[in-house]
Amino acid sequence: MADRRLQVFYTVAKQLSFTKAAELLFMTQPAVTFQVKQLEEHFNTRLFERSHSKISLTPAGDLVLDYAERILNLTSELETRMGEMTGQVSGILMLGASTTIAEYMLPRKLGDFKVRYPHVQARLTVANSETIENKVADHTLDVGLIEAPSQHPHLKSIVCCQDELVMICSPQHAFAKYHDIAPVQMAEQPYISRETGSGTRNVVDDYFRLGGVNPEDLHIAMELGSLEAIKGAVEAGLGIAIVSRSTILKELKLGELVAIPLNPPLIRPLSVVYAEGKFRSRLLQAFLDYAETRLKD
Repeated sequence: MADRRLQVFYTVAKQLSFTKAAELLFMTQPAVTFQVKQLEEHFNTRLFERSHSKISLTPAGDLVLDYAERILNLTSELETRMGEMTGQVSGILMLGASTTIAEYMLPRKLGDFKVRYPHVQARLTVANSETIENKVADHTLDVGLIEAPSQHPHLKSIVCCQDELVMICSPQHAFAKYHDIAPVQMAEQPYISRETGSGTRNVVDDYFRLGGVNPEDLHIAMELGSLEAIKGAVEAGLGIAIVSRSTILKELKLGELVAIPLNPPLIRPLSVVYAEGKFRSRLLQAFLDYAETRLKD
């Protein structure tokens, strides 16, 4: 129902990129540029400052963005309320998940949720925990699943389940025969780390600190944003790593990696986050209830 020009402008303003907005809206970049130009002509003012390859909002653009966010949120709320009058839980659920959850834990659960609510369309965004939190906070996503407790001031969080982390090494590594491993024992080994902003990285760094090891003193051999790349590097004997046990079940079965329990154990909560001020539709509430009760299975 909202003016299409306003929707396009809002996406460009949030991304500060015509190219990224076009990708998110499934439009061509010239079409996005045309919609924004039409809105600028309507208000008879420039909404973006364009310089080289960067854009920024003008004061008029800031004002339009403020109103656009409120208008689009109200439009979404109206459509949801009208849909709920049919008695069905339906609509599009904009869901975000950190890499570990999205690739190794969520697919089966989403299938179960779809069986329960066949009229719901789930659209999944995969990124690290920090990015997912920011997208939920600015209402780009309805809800997110992250690997660390949320510290974002504008988000509410629900612990949905727990996840055990273990150290992994190649079968040829000296640690492969250990029954458990302590932080100080890992400190002298080449270590394969997740990237900054990863929920796993944050939890592991805190674990090392509690174990008397400064994360900055670790012998970081590689810092990788892909869990598959981390597993490949460890399998090749390039170092050790700490990962979720749920992500290495296939490699353990095939004998490609060895998992050593941590001492003390590292059990982290996995959380569902949503924006504090966001309208809680029946669809959003249904997913929150499902996450709190069913993701533990």
